[in-house]
Amino acid sequence: MSLDKKRQAYLLGWLKQHAKMHKTNLWASILIGFVLTILVIIQAALLAIILQKIIIEQHYFTDILPFWGGLIGVLFGRAFFIYLREKINFTIGQKVRKQIRHQLINQLELHGPAYLNQNTIGAWSTLIIEQVDKLHDFFARYLPQMRLASMTPILICIAIFPFNWAAATILLCTAPLIPIFMILVGMGAADINRRHFKALAYLSGHFLDRLKGLNTIRLFNQGEKQTNEIARASEDFRIKTMQVLKIAFLSSAVLEFFTSISIAIVAIYFGFSYLGEFDFGAYNGTVTLFAGFFALILAPEYFQPLRDLGTYYHAKAEAIAAADNIETFLSKNIVQKQPNIKATNIKLDEPLQTIEANNLIVLSSEQQFIVGPLSFNLQAPFKLALIGTSGAGKTSLMQVLLGFLPYQGSLKINGIEFNQLDINDWQQKVSWIGQNPYLLNSTIRDNILLGKPNATMQELEEVITKTQLADVIAKLPEGIETQVGEDAVRLSVGQAQRIALARAMLKPCQLIILDEPTASLDKQTMQNLDQQPIAPNSITITHQTDDMQNYEQIWQLAHSKLHQGKLPCDSEEDLC
Repeated sequence: MSLDKKRQAYLLGWLKQHAKMHKTNLWASILIGFVLTILVIIQAALLAIILQKIIIEQHYFTDILPFWGGLIGVLFGRAFFIYLREKINFTIGQKVRKQIRHQLINQLELHGPAYLNQNTIGAWSTLIIEQVDKLHDFFARYLPQMRLASMTPILICIAIFPFNWAAATILLCTAPLIPIFMILVGMGAADINRRHFKALAYLSGHFLDRLKGLNTIRLFNQGEKQTNEIARASEDFRIKTMQVLKIAFLSSAVLEFFTSISIAIVAIYFGFSYLGEFDFGAYNGTVTLFAGFFALILAPEYFQPLRDLGTYYHAKAEAIAAADNIETFLSKNIVQKQPNIKATNIKLDEPLQTIEANNLIVLSSEQQFIVGPLSFNLQAPFKLALIGTSGAGKTSLMQVLLGFLPYQGSLKINGIEFNQLDINDWQQKVSWIGQNPYLLNSTIRDNILLGKPNATMQELEEVITKTQLADVIAKLPEGIETQVGEDAVRLSVGQAQRIALARAMLKPCQLIILDEPTASLDKQTMQNLDQQPIAPNSITITHQTDDMQNYEQIWQLAHSKLHQGKLPCDSEEDLC
């Protein structure tokens, strides 16, 4: 589906809205561009004067030394202001990219893990890294140049007009040809770039997923099939890339063609004027060498801002294509609030006492039904086991309690509707440990201290002992400073889960939610948790039924109904 004109105009306005937050830098860049244009005019005038005095007036070299000194000063001035302008322009792009990335990461955090799992890691990384980077040239190049593209030619025309009105008129009449043909060439460029980003996101996600599952692919002898799929994705990306490059090269060709023709017309005019064929353009009837040189030196500079704008026009198309995906994601509604309930961001000032649900229906991020309606009442302190078949909705129910999924009906914490709570405050009171906990690509110490960065050494050693990590750390060459690697590749699943447990133990919380904790932990570790619980209240999602005596309450979730106490299974498929 291609981007229509209305959508492109909206996205362009969305991009410019971000630029308004940095208008001071933007106007500084434009002002410096104005100064550079004045310096270019002075440089051209000095060169023309030097040539006029040497060729026509036959002055000695010593007579024109002041003009040479002025020319050298102008050249150094231009170099300094070009450097300053480039630095300011880069700062604009850098600040906007940082701001948009911050918005994207905040949005990802608000959506939560349930939403993130709907897409591949490669696609998310492409959105946050590649596509945000494609916005840089729009803010650092295109926007500042767009202002100069109209200002610089006018200044140069004003400078040439007093010496030769014909040359100024030629430049003035031929200049519109460049933007007109650039628009014609660039039509559809944004849509081509959007398809290019889509192909890149697919290839990134596809390749990364296959790389992570390489062992499985080899065991099932699917290497050739997956290689062919990656080859097809790569070829599709190559075709999209070549389409983008074709537009870029065609744009450059059009720019150079019309610029060359325009400058050639000015040169022909002066050539025939010097031969006596033309007798118009000069106010005193004679076209001087100074006027010719002055106009011809400035002619390329007259078109340079338009040429630069044409070059950066491709950056505009790239930015609009990238902005389409970014803006779409940022504008997604995060439906956590119930209708007709005004968010008040209430903080819980007292410990957790009750969790009550009445006709609670769990919804997906797209407002699709998952499980429900459910009604229950939990009185603190509690130690609850939630059992049920895979796909029954146990984890989704916990995602609601963590604040990551929307719901319908009523869910109250200490009598306060969940949608009215300060979600950040509530999440500080809750810990969660999943089957495959995420560890940072850092040291074991850093991963444990995520739970409490200011923990003392004594607190750290206590949680290491409780989670049976001491023996594991002792066997590692670098001990607690051992790097866990990407996706905790240097650790077993059980070791990673112990680190996650230690991290949770450091964090003071009112409620801990454990998803299949017995899957990778030995009984000794589980007994330690029973004797020294992490939190006064716990909810454990489990398929194991042989240790139900350790829980005060047992709930079974089956067929969108919640039964208190383990019920007899109806069939083999219902084993829990």
